[in-house]
Amino acid sequence: MADDAFDYVVVGAGSAGCVLANRLSKDPANKVCLLEAGGKDNWIWFHIPVGYLFAIGNPRSDWMFTTESEPGLNGRALNYPRGKVIGGSSAINAMIYMRGQREDYDHWRQLGLEGWGWDDVRPIFRGHVDHYLGAGEHHGAGGEWRVEEPRMRWPILDSFIEAAEQAGIPRSSDFNTGSNEGVGYFHVNQRGGRRWSSARGFLKPALKRPNLKLEIHAQVLRILFEGRKAVGVEFRQGGFTRRIRARREIILSSGAIASPQLLQLSGVGDGDTLRRLGIDVVHHLPGVGANLQDHLQLRPIYKVRGVRTLNEQYGSLFRKGYMALEYALFRRGPLTMAPSQLGAFTRSSPDYATPNLQFHVQPLSLDKFGEAPHTFPAFTASVCNLRPTSRGSVGIRQADPFEKPSIRPNYLSTEEDQRVAVDSLRLVRHIVSQPALQRFHPQEYRPGGDLVSDEQLLDGARAIGTTIFHPVGTAKMGLGSDPMAVTDARLRVHGIQGLRVVDASVMPTITSGNTNTPTIMIADKGATMILEDARAAAGMSGRAS
Repeated sequence: MADDAFDYVVVGAGSAGCVLANRLSKDPANKVCLLEAGGKDNWIWFHIPVGYLFAIGNPRSDWMFTTESEPGLNGRALNYPRGKVIGGSSAINAMIYMRGQREDYDHWRQLGLEGWGWDDVRPIFRGHVDHYLGAGEHHGAGGEWRVEEPRMRWPILDSFIEAAEQAGIPRSSDFNTGSNEGVGYFHVNQRGGRRWSSARGFLKPALKRPNLKLEIHAQVLRILFEGRKAVGVEFRQGGFTRRIRARREIILSSGAIASPQLLQLSGVGDGDTLRRLGIDVVHHLPGVGANLQDHLQLRPIYKVRGVRTLNEQYGSLFRKGYMALEYALFRRGPLTMAPSQLGAFTRSSPDYATPNLQFHVQPLSLDKFGEAPHTFPAFTASVCNLRPTSRGSVGIRQADPFEKPSIRPNYLSTEEDQRVAVDSLRLVRHIVSQPALQRFHPQEYRPGGDLVSDEQLLDGARAIGTTIFHPVGTAKMGLGSDPMAVTDARLRVHGIQGLRVVDASVMPTITSGNTNTPTIMIADKGATMILEDARAAAGMSGRAS
């Protein structure tokens, strides 16, 4: 087919891509094409919040990635869910609205990344949010990114709050003020009991614009270059191979797995590795696919008595029918639940200046997401290390765009991460031992109350640890003097013209909490940079003429 030409070609209609499409097409003079390898979000379980139970691990909605065997997890390979639909992972994730800590962004600025400090990014968070608390010091109103309070509470979770307070963790009503220390219910990306994905908030309102074109089921095969200038992409759709040219820029927003994969397939990455795979090297950039960071989730489970949990309700046909009716009539009840309702942020030891642990507490238990809850009453007190020092990688296996990449998170590969894992399991036990929870006679089911020594607890962490779905860092921002940096502070790929990466992969270090909302912020800020640079280039061209 003859080449189509657009000003901007955005690869990936996930959390970041939907924001980019909205912002770049706002000016009718910009012709924008958004390419998405997945499909439309026309399945009911993309919109009912509890639908994550059916979407994760389903090839209709999930790319079904898996990690390599992880030495730090007793050789286990993990499922690694990524959204396969417009809205990307925001269509199947936990819906938790979380910015992280001000120190996360100030650290980026201290790395030399001007414009990425807390005072720089906080107005962006406020500007695109529509918060149920209304406009105020920390939140905005009227934006595209809807945030609400959860529509259901559980006595077991209220008791966990009391127990955490008894253990010395203060109560918090808002984790998004720059400090997230404390315990309380999460705020969620929902509207009226329905999931609010990036596609619903940012993309769909913009699709009526004639200068924005969305192509679904469009698998990008490679970036097209003229020398070291990106000029277009080649993609497969409906059995045909097509090409699209970009007059100004190509922006990769396919996430921390697919964006580095596409760079490598296109000849941008470690030169020796690419040559071994038979790929012509466009630019040697060894940091592509390196610096993978993720939050490893440890999921202690406690059986309880004398208190209601979702486990026994899920197993009852009558209760299932009642839950469905409650949701249909009132948009309330268990079907509105995010995977985790209650959160807590605290320190594993006094060595940390800010909280380095996050709890995701659930009134249910299951062996893994995608499976049915257990049949006995229980709650899960998941805990993760917010700032892991372990680093992994993403890499292509061969020069085949349809071959899934190799994902190696390298969990628990450092002594610090191992120490934090042991300390966090001890902290869970300390909270559960408080009077507020002891009245329910909690019995440790996972990893097991018989594990006592540091060595035993580390073995327990290796047995129950799993991803919490927060991969970042594989195309990290950094100065030109950093040999492992992939993008600069304006998200341009080092050494390449006309190409940026704008998604979670550009984070140099992971944020202290759920990563979806920071990704939305990166896309919003990235779009502003793209438009600023276009205006500056037009001004220079005008002066030259």
